Formats: sequence, C-alpha cells, structure tokens
Amino acid sequence: MTAPYPRGDDPRKKPSAERAARRLATLARKWGYLVSTTAYLPHTPEEIERELAVLVGRLFEAVASDPPELGEAAAAGARLVELRCVGSDSLRRSLEVLGKALLREPELRRVDGLAERVVLVLGALSSGYGETLREDIQKRQEGLSRALLKVEQETRQKQVITRAQFEEVFAGSASGIALTELDGRVLRANAALAKTLQRTPAEIAAMTLFDLVHPDEVEQLREAYAELVAGRLHRLRVGRRLVGRDGEPMWATFAASVIRDAVGAPRQLITLVDDDTEVSLLQRRLSHQALHDVLTALPNRQFFSTRLENLLREADASRGVTLFHLDLDGFSQITGGLGQELGDKVLRGVAGKLKAVFEDEKALVARLGGDEFGVLVQNTEGTPGVLTLVRRITHELAEPDYVDGDHGVAVSASIGVVHRPPRDITPAELLRASDLTLRRVQRTGAQWGLFDRELDRRDRHDFGLAAAMAGAWENGEIEVGYRPLVAAVDGSVRGVEARLRWNHPAEGVLPHESCVRLAGETGLALPLGTWLLRTAVERVAAAGVGVPLTVELTAHQAADPELVGEIRAVLESTGLAPERLRPGFPSATLPADSGDAADNLKVLAEIGVAAEIHGFGDVTCLTEFPARTVRMAPRLVERRTHPLVDRTLTALVEAAHLAGAEVAVTGIDHADQRDWWRDRGADRLSGPLFTEVPGGLPGC
Repeated sequence: MTAPYPRGDDPRKKPSAERAARRLATLARKWGYLVSTTAYLPHTPEEIERELAVLVGRLFEAVASDPPELGEAAAAGARLVELRCVGSDSLRRSLEVLGKALLREPELRRVDGLAERVVLVLGALSSGYGETLREDIQKRQEGLSRALLKVEQETRQKQVITRAQFEEVFAGSASGIALTELDGRVLRANAALAKTLQRTPAEIAAMTLFDLVHPDEVEQLREAYAELVAGRLHRLRVGRRLVGRDGEPMWATFAASVIRDAVGAPRQLITLVDDDTEVSLLQRRLSHQALHDVLTALPNRQFFSTRLENLLREADASRGVTLFHLDLDGFSQITGGLGQELGDKVLRGVAGKLKAVFEDEKALVARLGGDEFGVLVQNTEGTPGVLTLVRRITHELAEPDYVDGDHGVAVSASIGVVHRPPRDITPAELLRASDLTLRRVQRTGAQWGLFDRELDRRDRHDFGLAAAMAGAWENGEIEVGYRPLVAAVDGSVRGVEARLRWNHPAEGVLPHESCVRLAGETGLALPLGTWLLRTAVERVAAAGVGVPLTVELTAHQAADPELVGEIRAVLESTGLAPERLRPGFPSATLPADSGDAADNLKVLAEIGVAAEIHGFGDVTCLTEFPARTVRMAPRLVERRTHPLVDRTLTALVEAAHLAGAEVAVTGIDHADQRDWWRDRGADRLSGPLFTEVPGGLPGC
C-alpha cells in the first residue's frame, strides 16, 4: 500500500487522498500540542505544526515502504532534537501519539505486518532521537567545559593582576596601610605606616592595631571596628591620635573596611592611616588666624563677639562686666604723616599698652577693626572703678613710643563705656550699645562717656531715620519747600530760600536741619544737596519769581570740586540769571588760607553768582571773600539778649555793612525779635513769623 496521492493525481482516488491529508494534519496538530507541554520550544505553534506535519508524512512513507525506511525514521527523530523537543516526556508522548495513529490509519491497514513495521519505524525514530540528543549534550558539555576553562584562566589572570596591583599599592602608597585579623592583630604593615610611627614593619607586625592608638581612644576605636565587622557599618573613617616611638602624639585619619570571603563572611581588616599631624597643625593655625588679628595678635571682632556670650554668663551676677570701646583719635594723620608701616607699629604698641593696663584684671582685649579696640572686663571685688580705668588707659596711651627710633608717637582715644549691662543682653546688642556710646562721645568732643539708655534710644531712633532716608528720597517723601526772606524795614519779600522737607509717614514733617544732619550721617549730604540746588533753581525759574534764590550748601557740597560746574549747568539749562542765585557757604568751610570751598566761592563771584556766608560770627572772613550777604550764626542769635552778645552782634552788623554786605538773620518767631534785629540794623529776616511765599511756591 502507498501514501495517498497528492492533490492533482488520479481523480478516482482524490476523495481518499484528501481525507488522509486531513488526518495527517490533525495528527501533526495533536503531536505539536502534546510536545509543547513537555518542553520549551523556541518556535511559534504554527511553525511547530508545519515541521511536525512534514515528519508525519515521512513516517507514513517509512511505514508504507517495503522494506520500511528506517533511515527516514531516524532522521525524523534527529529533527525532533533539532526542534528542541527534548523535554523529559517529549519522546514518550511522541511515541504514544504516533504509534496509535499509524496503527489506526485506514490507508495502512492492508499493509502486511503493520504492527511490526510501526515498531521498527518508531524504534528507528527513538534511536535517531537518542543519538542526536547524546551528541547535542556532548557538544554542549564540551562548549561549557571550554567556557569554564576560559573563565578559570581569566579569573586566575585577574587574581594575579589584582594581587600585583595590591602589592604595588601596598608597597608604594604614601598612606600607611595595615592588614589585620578581625581582632586587630597586625598581619602586614607597609613602609609608609612604619615611617609615620617611626617603627619598622616587623615591629608593627608584632603589635595590634590598638597598640598604635593613644590609650584614651582605644575603646572608641574597638567599638567602631566591632560595628564594622558586624556589618552595621560599611566603611569606617575616623580621626584618632597615634603614639610614635618617642611617645609624641600624632593625629591620623583611619579609613577601614572588611575583607570578606566568597560567601560574604568577614576574614580580615584593611586600614589606611593618613598622617594628619601637619594638617591638624595647619588647621589650628588657620583657626587661630581666623579668630585673631594678624597685626596685633589680639582676638578679632569675630572671636570677641563669640566669647562675649560666655563671659556675660560667667561674670559675677552682682558685679557684672564693663565694656570699653576705643577708637584712636587722628590715627589717619599718623599713617598719612609717618606711613602705613609706622602706623602698624603704633597699633601694635596700643595693643601692648592695653594688655598692660588690664593685665591684673579678668579682661579680654581685642582689636575690633581698623584703629578700634575693645576690652571686656569681668568685674571682681578688686576691679578699679570706670574712671580709674579710663585714666589708666589715657595715661598709658599718652606715653610716646619711638616707633622708628626718631619719632616719639603718642595717641589718644575716644572711649565709649558700657558698665554692668543686663546679663541677658545679647553680644550684638552690647556691641551696638558700646558703638553708639563711642560715636556720641566723638560727636560731643569728649574723651569718654558712659552708656545712657535714653540717649541710646534717641541715637538708635536717629540712626534708623538716617538709614531709611535714601529710600524715602527715592519714594518722593523728601520734597523742596520755600520760605520768604523779608526786608527788616518794611517786611517786603526780598528773596526766597529753598529748604528740604521730609514728609515721614510716622514722624510727621522733618525740617530742613534734621534732613541735613541725617544726610550727613549716611553719605547723602552731597547728592541730596546737589538735588536740592538743581530742583530749587528749576522750580523758581519756571514760576517766574523775580527775587533772588538762596540755597544753603552743606560742608561737603561747598567743598565739592564739581560745584561751580554744577551751578553753571543748572543756570544754563534753566535760564536763571547768575545774580538771582545765592548759594550759602558755611563759614566753617572758609579758612583763612585757601581751600576747595574758598576757591569755589571766589570763582562763583567771578561769573556773577553772589554767594552768601552762613554762620557768620567772625569779621575776618569778610577781608578774604567777596560775599553779598552774611547770615548770623544761630548760636549768637539764640543768645542775643546777653549783654556781651548784644554788643558783639551790633559790632558784627556794623562790620558787615562796612564791608558792603547785607546782614541776614533766621529763626524769627515773634514780632519783638523782628523789631530787635531791625533796631540793630539787620537787612533780611526769615523764620516762622513770615509765611507768604511768592509765585505760588510751596512753603515749608
């Protein structure tokens, strides 16, 4: 019997052939399903079904052939292995499904000895399957053996390289390295560690790691290494003191880790030891330099501020502390005249003198910066009084120092003293109080002064206003106002004066004098004065006011080298005639000899600008400077009723008239004052008594 004819053969056998093909396809599908449940197949179900359909056809032919084609059956078994149908039950399932199907196939029933043929074919299938599977396993084992051998060779090579690298690092490292047992016994030590400890590697190998550490730190290091071995620390890095051969302590950094075996069990410890002795010394030196003044070796402001809190807390509660804040007088003259190098010697001398003054006291002497020094005394029963200590300071500083062998230099100092401040005061508040006290002493010209709570409150208030002045100016709170200057004889308006006015949201209106004083404390005197001059000229020119404009200059503005140029520019831009502008120069800026303010006044006179001299109290200025008007000094105006001042004022008015200058007086509040000055011959008056401002200009 033969296999069914394929499609297109004898028409008479076509129905039987089609049925046989469908049965074989069904067999292939069933076979593929059963095999796929026994092993992972790297193919899709459709691919397996096509491959097995081919094998089914071959096995059908092998059984039908006479004699049976056992070679084809063996090739079919080999193909199963190639398709990776190699699960533990793959062959058994294959034999079961094929045996049953071949024996029941209708087309094979008339073949003689069908059962024997099927057994032979399936046996050949099993033989081919087994032989191919054996060869495949052998080939894979050989490949695996070669791979393992290659890995082993590479591992050995890496071990050799790693060992060589370790030895190179161990021997050549600049850091000390110790290989130890888990209990700290040293197995090996490199030359760098031996050099650090001033011992030989053999001597170190006879010790434990903990024998190298200062006794005070052994237990801490043991606990740290125990944590490391237990796995609670991955790495250890700590700073410790070592002990050299001579017993001299050395600072070092320990960096340790655990060497584990293949299963992760700890076997040894490796520790890197870096000598930090020089680094530690350098750090201490840098720390000292950061907290001490390089020039005088005294503590600096940072150290002084840091120590204040502790000293305030440690001081006797009943006696407290006393803070002396010193600022050398005229130190810039010393450096300007003798040079910075000699100035530095003076500062070192002052530091030594202050230390000598307070050597018997519990005191901290510091240089706070520049030529400022601070001394904090913890008062005791035997501490002298404040006045005694101030006198000692001034006496000691007054002793000349021959800083260069030729020049005997003595200095004085302004001293602000805060005596027994509250214990809960902060260091910043204490320093601020002493600084404000010192500045008040300098303003008044005194030698020293005690902290006064009320004066301190007032100063803080003024400094707060001064600090806010720049923002107020930018926001338009500061304006220019005008007051009339009237003839003393008939009260007619003879001019206007521009003045500053600060419309403060909390303080109300601050007058011109307050604005000028606050501007002088914040560096705004020159820019604000220049703005006042330009704004006033522009407003008067625009209003068409026909009387002269007076603008009082600050001391900085009067001496400004740019003043003449500024006035020229504003006159040109506004069209105001030069004789209509009368800048007022403070008399204190006009010395008998030449100066910037004096030069400015003379140049302005040459271009037709008639300047005024304000604060007039000395007729000698009229012999040097061409002034159209002089304004009496306020201190004389306030004391006009004193018999001596009365005569002086009368003489000054006569002298001014003799020099061809008018006399102006400000601060007129009442009619009797007006009459008094009119009787003395004053020409122009101003003050709250006169309120009518010409040209619609805003008053002040």
